[in-house]
Formats: sequence, structure tokens, C-alpha cells
Amino acid sequence: MASSPATTATFCATLVDEWVRLGVVHAVVAPGSRSTPMAVALASHPQVLLHVFHDERSASFAALGIGLQSGIPAVLLCTSGTAAANFFGAVIESHHANVPLLVCTADRPPELQGVGAPQTINQTHLYGSFVRKFIDAGIADSAKQSKWRSVAREAFASTVGVHRGPCHVNLAFREPLVGEVGQLPPIDTHSPVRMSADTATASERKKLSLALRAEQGVIIAGNGIDQPRFVFELAAKLQWPVIADSRSMCRVDSDTAKGAVVISCADVMLRHPQTAERLTPKFVLRIGDPPVSKVVNQWLARSGAEQIAITPQPTLIDPDKVVSTHIVSSINELLIEMSRGEAQRATTAWIDHWVKAESASRQALDATFAQQIQLSEPLVATTVVDALPNGAHLVLSSSMPVRDVEWFGAPRTGLRVLSNRGVNGIDGVVSTAVGVALASGVPTTLLIGDIALLHDSNGLLNLIDRTVDLKIVLVDNEGGGIFSFLPQAQELSGNQFEQLFGTPHHVDFASLAGAHRIPFSAATTAPELRESLSASGTRMIAVRTDRTQNVSDHNELYQAVSNALNS
Repeated sequence: MASSPATTATFCATLVDEWVRLGVVHAVVAPGSRSTPMAVALASHPQVLLHVFHDERSASFAALGIGLQSGIPAVLLCTSGTAAANFFGAVIESHHANVPLLVCTADRPPELQGVGAPQTINQTHLYGSFVRKFIDAGIADSAKQSKWRSVAREAFASTVGVHRGPCHVNLAFREPLVGEVGQLPPIDTHSPVRMSADTATASERKKLSLALRAEQGVIIAGNGIDQPRFVFELAAKLQWPVIADSRSMCRVDSDTAKGAVVISCADVMLRHPQTAERLTPKFVLRIGDPPVSKVVNQWLARSGAEQIAITPQPTLIDPDKVVSTHIVSSINELLIEMSRGEAQRATTAWIDHWVKAESASRQALDATFAQQIQLSEPLVATTVVDALPNGAHLVLSSSMPVRDVEWFGAPRTGLRVLSNRGVNGIDGVVSTAVGVALASGVPTTLLIGDIALLHDSNGLLNLIDRTVDLKIVLVDNEGGGIFSFLPQAQELSGNQFEQLFGTPHHVDFASLAGAHRIPFSAATTAPELRESLSASGTRMIAVRTDRTQNVSDHNELYQAVSNALNS
């Protein structure tokens, strides 16, 4: 074996060089000694944008945010031992959400394994089945340098292939950890990395084409759509409504929809029993992930309609087991093909029912919001959606923020909405938003609750020094607001509910922001919130709400829509 500090340095430089050649731009590093050879290689490459995060969990979710926004994996690096265990939450989210992520963990060499060496654990298959591939790179050996670039290609390919997600590369390093980089092995241009989706089979195409003949059809547009115009083209020809999840890029105004009917009020209108019954479809075409709304998903499950799902990834989210056919294919290619085979249909009573229900629901919501002087949580969500500039990104925390935008957010163009909905956790949300802002380079806003922010306050470390414009809109209801909507709120005593679910924290967020040198302001009205959002640079904007009042505010909106649909 020919191993030396120089060999190790050259091996790491080769991996980084190959990853950059394949498209990697960002690297996120949590400081540590054992990871020195790879950290130096990343820092030394002129085309790598390096981001250092003190906390490994924060680093991992920032890298996740970069992959979520860009579709290209960031290199995520830490030292050996429990540092690698702190990546686990982000790895699980990456796995379930099909977000590319290159996880590199430094490790002790074989002779230090199992002998009680410090910061040493068994890192082999540390993340189990949650990674697309585990690669044990071993000790760098100059005799195997012809294979170094193939190791990098294999790792990268596993993150961006047909089944996107995380790859774990375990890198064992011997001391000394610093060496001189030698000549890199030559580039292999004859081993391309496949990044395309599967193609629908002929039988799947035929089945979908026949199903599209239904008159009372609905298109469910979820996360995973990158060219919404193809959805609109098909929907306009079929005269089917598009129920647009806020993350789908399809919740746009009528001019942008090009003749398609976009539904933004599905959750609130389908709470009205008569409307839900009248709008029951005969066929459902689901594109991408299912919507956030539980009401919509339950309505779909009750409908009895045939449901076909198209996703670019082989994983299918179908907890109600209602999808009869799952087509794994390029969404754009399949929709273009189906649209070409369809003639333009005349306007039908079916689409008219949807247009009237959407219009009545939106007018009722707007009228109710117009009467609110103080900010409610739903009004915070709708104000944020409306106030952000064109080209901006909006990151939504799980729990109430993603729901309020889904339930009440109005159609608009020029806004990309992102959220961690692989396993729907509230961990790492601040850091995810930082990663999104780093990758996009555009103004980014995070809508987050107080508990989720406290879960990831380490994401605020050095945020003010990063080259991002990130507004953190904090909804502070002094605890876990979503639990007030659950049966526990009525079935438990007030004290027990507060102890177990309300979980008040008494944190002074102005002081927390100040500790991180982040400008802080409070907003109590929609105009104040708009003014704070229009300011340049990173800042935290807090809105104080009441959990009990929040339930009443939601019920008031549901009732307003119900009254409008009754009239």
C-alpha cells in the first residue's frame, strides 16, 4: 500500500475536482480535526463555495436546503464520531424528500477501530437504508489512483439519478492530516452520469390517455413540477381544474395559467359538505407529491375516483392507498405527449362549478382578512405570500406555516415556495432556509413558528455574516400552536395540555436575535409586516399571536367561506 499525507491530499483533491466537474458548487463544512484533508481540498478549490457551520445538525440541514433549491448536491463534511450522528435528521429528510446530498464523514483508520480511540465509532452503514449508497473509500492508496474519479462519480450519480437522495462516503484518514497535493489523475470523459428520469411504458401511456377522456377530472399539482406551463396546457384542453399545492409552482394568477382554472381555496371550500359532494371527480391525475391539505387528501380518498400518479422518482406517497397506477417518468415529456393527443374541449358545467366555488371562497377570505386590524396567523401567511418581490423564495416551516399558506395563500406569480415535507419535521428549518438562500442568491423569506425556531436556533450562528438576504418571519404564540387544533386540546385538562403540548417557553426573541447581531422588529398589523419585509438585508420580524384566538381566527375563515358557498 502506498499511502502518505501527500497521497491523502491528492485523493481528496481528486474527489473534489471530479464533483465540481459534475456540477457541484457548494460545500458545507462542520469544523473538526480528522476531516482536515477533505476540508482543505474543498477550501482550496477555486470553484467551490464553502460554508462553515459550527453545529453539525445545522450544517446538514443547510446542505439539504442547497440541494432542495438547486437540485444539485452540496458536499457535507464532518469529523469522526458523534459528529456524523448529528447528520442523521437531514439524511432522513433527504431520503424521504428525494433531495440530493453528498455526505462525507471523516473516520479513524482501521488500526484505531475497536480499541477505544477517541471520537471513534463504527461508521460503516451508519445511516442504514436511508442512503442511496454507502461507499467506504478506505485509506487513500496511490496504487489505486486510477479509480479515484470513479469513486466520486459513483457517489454523485447515486444522489442525482433516477432515485435522488443522499449518498454516504466514509473517509478514513491517518495522521499526519496535512499534505501536499500532487498530480491529479486524468479526467475520464467516457463515463457519463445519468441524471434523467425513467420513461413511461407504452401500456402506461395508453392507460393514461384513456383515463383523460373523463369529463369530470381533476389535476392535483404537487411539489416536483418544474415547468407548470405543461400542466396548464393539458388542463385547459381537458377543462379540468388544477388544485395547486403552494409548492407546485402552479398556484399562479389567471394570466399566467393560460386558460387553465387554478384552484387555491380547495381546503376551505371542500370543508363545505355540499360543495365537496358536488365537486366529486370521476378521475384524478396527481402530478408530483400529494397536497399538504388533509381535507383535500381525505376528499380524494372518499371520492372513489380512479387515480393515476406521475412522479419523476420511484417513491410514491400514498398513505390512503388510492393510487391505481403509478407512472415514474419525466413529468414534462409525458404531459407534452398527452396534451398533443387531446383536442380542445368546450367549457362544461363541471369546470363552471369549480370557477364559481373558487371565486366565492376567495372573495369570502379577502373580505374577512380586510376586516382584521391586528395580524392573525392566517393573515400573516397571506401577507407574506403577497408582499414578497418577484423572483423571491419562501421557505415554510412544517406545522402551521405550511398549512396556513396552503389553506389561505392567494395565487401569484414570481414566488417559489419550498418546505421540508419528506418527513414533515420541524428540526433544521432555519438552517434549511439559510441553505436555500445560499444556493439561490435571491431574497428569501422563512415563515416559522416559535418552537421550530427554537429547535434550530443554531442556524442563526454567523447568519448576519453570510452573503444572503433572509427575512425570518416568526409567529410567536408562546408554544405549540398546532396542538390547539387537535382533540387533546379538548380532552385534557388545561394544565396538563399546556405541560405536554402547549409547552410555553418564555423566550425573549429580541434578545436571541440581538445575541446573533440580527436586526429585530415586531409587527402587529399587515402594513407593518409589509414595511419590514421591504427592508433590505437579513432580519427577524416577530408577530405575537394567541393560540386560543388562532383557533377562533381559523374557524371564522371557514365559516365565512361556508356562508359564501351557501348563498
